[in-house]
Amino acid sequence: MPQPISDNPLKGIAIMAGCMIVLPVMDAIAKYMATFEAMSPAQVTFYRFFFQFVCLLPLAILVGRQMFHARRPWMNLLRGAIHAAASLMFFAAVKYMPLADVFAIYFVEPFMLTMMSALFLGDRVGWRRWLAILVGFGGAMIVIQPSYAIFGWTALLPVACAFLYTLYLFLNRAIGDADSPLVMQVMAGLGGTCFMAIALAVGSRSGQADFVPSLPASSLGLVLLIALGSISGYMHLLVVRAFRMAPLSLLAPFQYFEIISATVLGYALFGDFPTASKWLGIAIIVASGLFIIWRERVRTKQLEQARPA
Repeated sequence: MPQPISDNPLKGIAIMAGCMIVLPVMDAIAKYMATFEAMSPAQVTFYRFFFQFVCLLPLAILVGRQMFHARRPWMNLLRGAIHAAASLMFFAAVKYMPLADVFAIYFVEPFMLTMMSALFLGDRVGWRRWLAILVGFGGAMIVIQPSYAIFGWTALLPVACAFLYTLYLFLNRAIGDADSPLVMQVMAGLGGTCFMAIALAVGSRSGQADFVPSLPASSLGLVLLIALGSISGYMHLLVVRAFRMAPLSLLAPFQYFEIISATVLGYALFGDFPTASKWLGIAIIVASGLFIIWRERVRTKQLEQARPA
């Protein structure tokens, strides 16, 4: 059974911040594999979910056989498939674009989540947050415009990734506490692996270069792919644990640590550094996202105060 939510916000913040610093290492590995190991983004994505499944399976076995009795198996498998499609978009983007650019564009995801919550779940979104969404998308356009001129339609892949990841978050909300985080991650690894196996077969038959099947070209490549799956599985487990210790509104701002980590890794490993205009776009996106999070906290407090004692 899922663990009850505990009240330990400082520990939750520490876990969340640490995960957000480490998670971009996954994307740096994906870019390294495409740049120096000549491995297609689809193949890297396949290994990412395959090794996530393989690395989490022993932990699931140690916990007990009940771990394999998911209450919503098909929803969890679908969740893994959608996450795999989002990861494929992201890994394809980082193959061609600087890490910081991809992350900056991807962070339109909170805006999409707010919009979809208003449109499909009936959540009330005031004019201030709608304005922040528009400003945030404007910041994304500042980052996208020069990238689009250089990379073409590839610059829109992070937007597609953000949309798919929003769907993934909606599925998480639909599943709720029906299954434990470990079951969800193991099933997501299996669902993502199956989806990417099909995608590789179909894409390679159609002659798409980004879907070419291959094995690691070196032992270092194999180690990196195992690390990719391990980081994915265990870091996301820790993120779930963080959300059980502190509220979403408190932890959400720490997601932007990913941009900092991605910028450092991109410069250290690949010599990429955002231009002044892209830094402006990143600042607008982050400021808009933080404003939306702040308004959500204010609204939540107002609703709590309005409830009868």
